[in-house]
Amino acid sequence: MSHPGATATDRHKVVIIGSGFGGLNAAKTLKRTDVDIKLIAKTTHHLFQPLLYQVATGIISEGEIAPPTRLILRKQENAQVLLGEVTHVDLTNQTVDSVLLGHTYRTPYDSLIIAAGAGQSYFGNDHFAEFAPGMKSIDDALELRGRILGAFEQAERSSDPERRKKLLTFVVVGAGPTGVEMAGQIQELADQTLKGSFRHIDPTEAHVILLDAAPAVLPPMGEKLGLKAKARLEKMGVEIQLNAMVTDVDRNGITVKDKDGSIRRIESACKVWSAGVQASPLGHDLAAQSETEVDRAGRVKVNPDLSIPGHPNVFVVGDMAFVPGVPGMAQGAIQGGKYVAKIIQNEVAARAHGNMPKPREPFKYFDKGSMATVSKYNAVAQVGKLEFGGFIAWLAWLGLHLIYLVGFRTKVATLLSWAVTFLGRDRGQLTITEQQAYARTRLEQLEEIAASAQETEKAAS
Repeated sequence: MSHPGATATDRHKVVIIGSGFGGLNAAKTLKRTDVDIKLIAKTTHHLFQPLLYQVATGIISEGEIAPPTRLILRKQENAQVLLGEVTHVDLTNQTVDSVLLGHTYRTPYDSLIIAAGAGQSYFGNDHFAEFAPGMKSIDDALELRGRILGAFEQAERSSDPERRKKLLTFVVVGAGPTGVEMAGQIQELADQTLKGSFRHIDPTEAHVILLDAAPAVLPPMGEKLGLKAKARLEKMGVEIQLNAMVTDVDRNGITVKDKDGSIRRIESACKVWSAGVQASPLGHDLAAQSETEVDRAGRVKVNPDLSIPGHPNVFVVGDMAFVPGVPGMAQGAIQGGKYVAKIIQNEVAARAHGNMPKPREPFKYFDKGSMATVSKYNAVAQVGKLEFGGFIAWLAWLGLHLIYLVGFRTKVATLLSWAVTFLGRDRGQLTITEQQAYARTRLEQLEEIAASAQETEKAAS
């Protein structure tokens, strides 16, 4: 069925899939363009993903990094926000199918912008997700917060030294920016915020391990900054294990294969996965219908104008697009979304005046650099050929992320949360629920109960 409430017009129809950096910036750029925009996303919010680790470690609330998309665009009269998960794009008939609560809706388009992003990749071992959640959604962050704090709570009640040791061992898989930030914040949470708040355990004895199959920390940022980050983490007490490939993950720990081929075991109740990404499966859907291809991570190989071969009205931006020289970071999505929106803007205006649109200029990415926080008052930054770390890099990181947060209220709320955390040692978001801590376990139990009930019914009949 078509979307109820949608008003049929003769205007150019632009459908945007995804409410992340690429999709939202494309929609906002088209604000004053004579088009009808339908933004379809499987969540009702715009997620500022770079700060998810701060939600997971109790620094800020989820609302501060995930303002409602509908409210962001409420004054943009040519945009309609639709909730639903896109399951199929029909390139021949120019329609998009999305599903909401079991109902399938079909939305026609003249121009299509696909900015569906990427999820966590477990490199073919998806069963790891149950025991080592990733860091790609609000659900992931809240569950991790529950697991991290829940581990301390269980350790407080345990009289078994070996079990306490397992509960207080935290393993972060992946030494990229997210892994570095997560490991540093778990260590600070244990050493500063939780210090002195338990009677049976000492939180400062928590053992945080950061491991990666790569030979260096922060490989994309170069050897100099990687060594700076590594030195700072080790000074804080984080154990760095490199050239260590994870071969298995279960409820009680992980199995690791070292460079020399030896296999060892790390007992750990709480694991965090930040080792890889996998683009939306919509990439494979496009490849099956067109001449485009996808890489190993599922990213779509696009033309220089970010369109797909044979379909100049279909664009792919952000983490879903494979563009040489463009990293899978927020800036790539922001610039790509704005660039594609301007192409549509120019071509719609040209046709409205009976003119032929000008040839498209190829997309040019402007590298604004990359940054990663390591701890309170310490970060590393790379801006062009300039590399620096320490307090100045940390201030630059704070300022840059504050600028890109959407909405005045979210900026103020985040700034206040940062002040509470960074000027003292307290954190304002340490509330956890049983559902957050054990959601996947509960779902697994419900599935077992449902399966058992079905078997009982069959036996009775």
